[in-house]
Amino acid sequence: MSSSLPPFPAEWRIENAEPIADTVAGSVYDVTLADGVSAIVKHLKPKVLEDSQRGADFLAWRDGVGCVRLLARTGTMLLMEHAGRITLRDHLEAQGDADATRIAAEALLAYHRPSETPPPTSLQPLPRYFASLFDKAERDRREGLAGPFAEAADMAEALIADQRDIKPLHGDLHHENIVYGPRGWLIIDPAGLIGDAALDVANMFSNPLDRFDLNRSEERIAAMAGVFAETLQRDVRTILRYAFAYGCLSAAWHDEGGDTEECDNELAVATAIRTVLGQA
Repeated sequence: MSSSLPPFPAEWRIENAEPIADTVAGSVYDVTLADGVSAIVKHLKPKVLEDSQRGADFLAWRDGVGCVRLLARTGTMLLMEHAGRITLRDHLEAQGDADATRIAAEALLAYHRPSETPPPTSLQPLPRYFASLFDKAERDRREGLAGPFAEAADMAEALIADQRDIKPLHGDLHHENIVYGPRGWLIIDPAGLIGDAALDVANMFSNPLDRFDLNRSEERIAAMAGVFAETLQRDVRTILRYAFAYGCLSAAWHDEGGDTEECDNELAVATAIRTVLGQA
């Protein structure tokens, strides 16, 4: 293996490794184990180490139910089952958005399945998850700025105060985090939250990120909300309210990072969701 690769634990018996991605969370390697089985290693980055370990706790708790299996871990590395090579984004391009949404709903039910094992105590509750939105809304109020952040923050506070069906959540469900392989459709890269199940579909409305024809389409937003409302047995307006609040939260994250373009993109999605919500 190349000397540029990180030192993998010897007990993992990795015979070969190929870098396949470098993300905010970490560097990802497609590896082959001594028995010839393919797997994935994620070398976690210090900046988001706590968040990544929380997601690993979620995977360990699920133990392969609807999710990729966590095979081993160290303080900075995760060894995981290879979930497959076809993402839901690939399926969307081949079979269409409606079928991709149906699959996402089925995947959601699979990893939301009840467990007799108590969930990890590390999972992040929604008040902390929405902290950046609350901070942005407060800054806007102090500066007398009009915009969607204050409305979204008020909506998020009301939703959090009235949570239903509270359970461990993926927290970052989107088309690249749902993968098809030998065990069917599985989710990867959970954020590891705990809260209202309706929050877990909110990020789907903003994705795929570069498909503005989809994520800004009011018709698509309404159809997706209907599917997820039926899947979770919840009111359509609740699904849309979480989606709007999440869209503004994502915009707040980009605002913190100084990425004006992505902030505006998220706000465009949130605006379309808000329109559909007003008609629901």
